[in-house]
Amino acid sequence: MLAMLRLWHRRYFSDPQAIILTFLLLLGFAVMLFFGRMLAPLLTAIIIAYLLEGPIAWMEKRGIGRIIGVSLVLLLFCLFVLIGSLAVFPRLWSQVGELVRELPLYLTQGQQALLNLPERYPIITEEQVRELVGALRAQVGNLGQRVLAISLASVTNVITLLVYLVLVPFLVFFLLKDKELILGWISLRLPKERRVASDLWRDLDLQMGNYVRGKFWEILIVGAVAYLCFVLFRVEYALLLATLTGLSVLIPYVGAVVVTLPVALIGYFQWGLGSDLAWLLLAYAVIQGLDGNVLNPLLFARVVNLHPVAIIVAILIFGGLWGFWGIFFAIPLATLVNAVLISWPRTPEEK
Repeated sequence: MLAMLRLWHRRYFSDPQAIILTFLLLLGFAVMLFFGRMLAPLLTAIIIAYLLEGPIAWMEKRGIGRIIGVSLVLLLFCLFVLIGSLAVFPRLWSQVGELVRELPLYLTQGQQALLNLPERYPIITEEQVRELVGALRAQVGNLGQRVLAISLASVTNVITLLVYLVLVPFLVFFLLKDKELILGWISLRLPKERRVASDLWRDLDLQMGNYVRGKFWEILIVGAVAYLCFVLFRVEYALLLATLTGLSVLIPYVGAVVVTLPVALIGYFQWGLGSDLAWLLLAYAVIQGLDGNVLNPLLFARVVNLHPVAIIVAILIFGGLWGFWGIFFAIPLATLVNAVLISWPRTPEEK
């Protein structure tokens, strides 16, 4: 056993490049694990910086100075966010509150439908239905308590939001303006012999930028198309359902399946079982199908080259470790792990 461990160590850790790469990976993992929550504004700023780097680079190629480009692009982005927030968030919050108020009525309708199941399907007992209804009522009660808790903590949430609104734009500005200076400062603090780590960073940096920009456009396109579809069908809570549909692309495969439930339930409570519900679900399936088979490959052709099982495993692992940020970066992180495994330094007999 000891001999096997020595052989394994010699094959994969005899190269100094492997030691340096291991140290840098463990350092990054430890920082994210222990300081992820505190660094949330910085992570948000990094994502926005990746999003805005594309148009800034485009302006630089046409002779516009970087500082001017950064200022102009950041100003336009802030205006876009401000206008979008004023136009969308009040209506979205109103629909969320309306849905919470209507939940008891929907639960009563659902209870009546469930109580009819034993008559149609004798395999289902009335006792099982009542247990299910009781569990649903308990969940609705918990949801109401959570909404109340959120409203009571609104002062804290407002303060946190104000901190983000002040810090994040400043961080984005300096991350974009002094990008080369910051990267140079970090480079001077790292070991000089880090060829493998530098190659991985360049690959990850390129893929991360493509991923963030692609995911931004995917959310906007899918959400806008879903909203138009729901409005045409005259679905209640169209904006809320469209927002959920757009955000569902953050979690590949799983997100589309999870959001199907609220879409189907709202349609059922509005129309009941019938052709309207069938057409709504068909339209939703078409939107998700076009996203998965047309839009996603177009946006992420150079980023995602992973098996669906690997993507789902990455979502479970990184989401469990870092919550939202882990889910958002699951695909780039999985791509990084795959690139590390492929380019890991080995002894000549292993290459």
